[in-house]
Amino acid sequence: MKTSNPVLARLGQAAERERAAGYAQPGPYGQPGYPQQYPQQPYAQPYPGGYGQPVAPPTVTPMTLDDVVVKTVLMLAILGASAAAAWVLVPDSLVGVAWIGAAVVGLVLGLIISFSRMANPALVVAYSIIEGVFVGMVSKAFESLYDGIVLQAVVATFGVFFLMAMIYKARIIRATPKFARIMVAIMAGLFGVMLVNLVLSLFGVNTHLRDGSPLAIGFSLVCIVVASLSFVLNFADIEEGVRMGLPQRYSWTAAFGIVVGLVWLYIEILRLLSYFQGDD
Repeated sequence: MKTSNPVLARLGQAAERERAAGYAQPGPYGQPGYPQQYPQQPYAQPYPGGYGQPVAPPTVTPMTLDDVVVKTVLMLAILGASAAAAWVLVPDSLVGVAWIGAAVVGLVLGLIISFSRMANPALVVAYSIIEGVFVGMVSKAFESLYDGIVLQAVVATFGVFFLMAMIYKARIIRATPKFARIMVAIMAGLFGVMLVNLVLSLFGVNTHLRDGSPLAIGFSLVCIVVASLSFVLNFADIEEGVRMGLPQRYSWTAAFGIVVGLVWLYIEILRLLSYFQGDD
């Protein structure tokens, strides 16, 4: 089964290598073993299993949709706990520092996870903790200015997510190769624009992309639409990964993709809502 996602393709190749390795388990003292599809000979039975008693060959447990759901919920629970802890423990005077620090560390971890060929649960959990600090600091800053905005943003974020899940299940939007290429190009372009805007803002240049102007509102709406559509790619990759028989640990990578999309969507919705709040 072909996939338009290069990262998923590499994971599929890794899964095939793991399955192939299971068909040629090494024998004792390093000599080549027998393929798994053939029954082991009695004399090849390692001690202490005893001679003449077959041993089930090692197998690779494939991931399922339930695995991805469990890992996603776990990541969100860790992220939420980290955000709550940061909100309570970090003093107001350090919110900005913690915000920027967590954003930088989270970005680095996210890039490492995204381009890694292997699923690393420890890195994914670390990302959840760091990203929780980032979300907690952003939320605390916005809530201090606009009472109740965080709850509104959370409800809207999960509402959009479940809506996209239903749209995908109904196949109203399909993750075709062309759709995937366009989405990847748009997301890369948006990331570049946001990075340039951030750098310019550090030098006091206002591009009006984040100041509540009509341009800023339009830019946030574009980001929200793109972030919402990115879930279609996530769902398609998960479906494809299950079909390809990726090992169970890759459910962490799939959950990571969903959480990244949720955080991005939440931040953009939070920002958009702030544009419509009164000055009081």
